[in-house]
Amino acid sequence: MQPRSGGPEEVAISGDDDVVRVRQLVRTYAQQTKLSLVDQTKLVTAASELARNTLIYGGGGFARVEEVSDGRRAGVRASFHDEGPGIPDLTLALADGWSSGSGLGLGLSGAKRLVDQFDLDTEVGRGTVVTVVKWKR
Repeated sequence: MQPRSGGPEEVAISGDDDVVRVRQLVRTYAQQTKLSLVDQTKLVTAASELARNTLIYGGGGFARVEEVSDGRRAGVRASFHDEGPGIPDLTLALADGWSSGSGLGLGLSGAKRLVDQFDLDTEVGRGTVVTVVKWKR
C-alpha cells in the first residue's frame, strides 16, 4: 500500500478543538478520494472516536492522514499516535460492546467495524498507535 501524491498531513491532538480538526481533515481526504457519502461518514465517525481516545486515554498525541493506493483502488489511511499508558487488556478493549463510557460509545470495536482495515499496536508504558484504512468501492 503506497501513499499517493501530496504526502501525509499531521494534526496535533491536545484538546477538543483538535478532535474537530482531525474530523475535518479526514472528511476532506475522504471527499478528495471520492469515497461514497456513507463511507465518508463511517471513516469520519471512526476517526472522531480514535482522536478522542488519543486525547482522553493517551493524554494527547497526533493524527496522520493520507491518501493511499494498493494499485487497484484508492483509499484514506488515518493513524492515531500517543505516548500514553498503553492498553493493558487489549482483548477487553476490543470486545464488542465494551466502552469506558467517556467516548462516543463506539469503543475500539465499533471503530473497527466502520473501516476496512484496522491495526492496533500498543504496549503498556509505551503508548498506542491505531491505524485505519477505508477503501473506495
